[in-house]
Amino acid sequence: MKKALITGITGQDGSYLAELLLEKGYEVHGIIRRSSTFNTSRIDHLYNDPHVNGTKLFLHYGDLADGVMLMKLLYQLQPDEIYHLGAQSHVRVSFDVPEYTGDVTGLGTVRLLEAIREVGLEGKCRFYQASSSEMFGMVQEVPQTEKTPFYPRSPYGCAKVYAYWLTVNYRESYNMHATNGILFNHESPRRGETFVTRKITRAATRIKMGLQDKLYLGNLDAQRDWGYAKEYVEAMWLMLQQDVGDDYVMATNETHSVKEFVMESFSLLDLDWEKYVDYDKRYERPTEVDLLIGDSSKAKTQLNWEPKVCFKELVKIMVDADLVLAKQELAYKQAIQA
Repeated sequence: MKKALITGITGQDGSYLAELLLEKGYEVHGIIRRSSTFNTSRIDHLYNDPHVNGTKLFLHYGDLADGVMLMKLLYQLQPDEIYHLGAQSHVRVSFDVPEYTGDVTGLGTVRLLEAIREVGLEGKCRFYQASSSEMFGMVQEVPQTEKTPFYPRSPYGCAKVYAYWLTVNYRESYNMHATNGILFNHESPRRGETFVTRKITRAATRIKMGLQDKLYLGNLDAQRDWGYAKEYVEAMWLMLQQDVGDDYVMATNETHSVKEFVMESFSLLDLDWEKYVDYDKRYERPTEVDLLIGDSSKAKTQLNWEPKVCFKELVKIMVDADLVLAKQELAYKQAIQA
């Protein structure tokens, strides 16, 4: 039985990845931050799965700012694979907390890589670094590939560039099986509600149910390459099954604007989006990334991976899931009022 460690296991990608690895027979361990409230809602169902019964999923309190803890945990677990997904991952928020973003998203990666080396796992453990299309920022070519120069436009993007090159450096310096997955935007019903796609689908469905009046957004013209998160975690696993570490772009090779995402979401609910969507400058970034579109030809050739869920299907998956939540919210509100 292989043993995997996931940082960021309670996030969107971490929860889908945990499901995938458990299905493949792994013993899965995740790092979660201690909090006064539980934040494991995305993975709670795994403990109730009759095929899992909680016997192969274990959670450990920790923090990417604590290198000693990471080292102790690796000594204890001796994992075969590490999937490093944990980060301060909200681009707009990174402008408000740049130092914290650099510490957790950037230095958190070197703490984990150093822990692997200090524990003596560099020849045994395979490491995946969640890199980001935000590293391309002000894009130097279209579409973006593994060879496209980086030009980050946010503290988050800068921190991810640092983590990317650290991963390359440890691979080359210590012969470590270390891989960067340069994932373009990937969404799902488990996306955090402060991220623009989920903010749109949550608002659209709540407006449909009469629970909300308006949706406020920033730049509607920003264009992104949007895929389905559940498919992208399979790509992460495939990367660590290769003989050597490498770097891969994961993308759909299509780009759509935020406005298109809004229009499609509201159209599925038979709503005129222009009646409900207003501009709010608070959601603008100090520097914007105007266009991202990735070329995942290398992943298709070497990993036999390519996305299957198209843009319209992705939006429908999210709208359908959030419509269920909105209906439940309305029913609860009516029951309380009754």
